[in-house]
Amino acid sequence: MGEVVNLRLARKRSERAAAETKAAENRARHGRGKAEREREAIEKSRAERDLDGARRDPPSKPD
Repeated sequence: MGEVVNLRLARKRSERAAAETKAAENRARHGRGKAEREREAIEKSRAERDLDGARRDPPSKPD
């Protein structure tokens, strides 16, 4: 037979784990210097520009 689990404690444990994960993501996102944020913005805009430059226009419909 399985082990008895207190559902209230299990729920609180999972909520704490989710909160810690979110906190770690926020620390990674907001705990950077200005130069790092600017570099990431430049890289993002460069990637978007390259993607848009590689986009192929759909063939025009004959009239």
